[in-house]
Amino acid sequence: MFSAPIAGPVFASSWPTEDQKAAWDAQVTPPGYDPATTNPWGLHPRLLPQRVEARAGLVPGDIHVDATARYLYHIEEGGTAMRYGVAIGRGGLYEPGTYTIRRKVEWPHWTPTQTMIEREPEAYAQYADGMEPGPQNALGSRALYLYVGDRDTYLRIHGTPSPRSIGSRASSGCVRMVMAHINDLYEQVDTGVTAYLYPAAGDGPVTAHS
Repeated sequence: MFSAPIAGPVFASSWPTEDQKAAWDAQVTPPGYDPATTNPWGLHPRLLPQRVEARAGLVPGDIHVDATARYLYHIEEGGTAMRYGVAIGRGGLYEPGTYTIRRKVEWPHWTPTQTMIEREPEAYAQYADGMEPGPQNALGSRALYLYVGDRDTYLRIHGTPSPRSIGSRASSGCVRMVMAHINDLYEQVDTGVTAYLYPAAGDGPVTAHS
């Protein structure tokens, strides 16, 4: 469900209507969309959504991100998980850790952090006052907001207008997904669940069988 904006500064000037969100959803969902086979983005087939066997003992509802293989697993009841291909933060920008999804938004606004602007002013300074929602917004069609306690980390699991980046290290720290894929995931994720972002170095965890 759509989450209302939390208290605090809102730089963008408007929130999309339900009709506008539906029109954008149609725009980013390929005709005849089948999650397991539709691939106009040219992704490696392994990065398309698949239902896989989950490792015993994992909590249904939680999310696990294997940064080495570039997979996100959403654990389901009954010992299975939905696996999606993702992109993670480039260089040292990826932040492994244990987070809580405290907020979720359809067609969110996006404002780069001050650190991002200072690091890459040519890319981000133009958006210092915020970027309106829409298919070209950096957070894409859906965003899951990662918190530690009550603190917003400014890390997100979100859609991307650059789907060909999936499978790579490309973002400024967030976990990116194809918009059609996160639209499916979003409906299944409850606020309050835990998201585990594992380190990219070494073997990493195996949360489900490939």
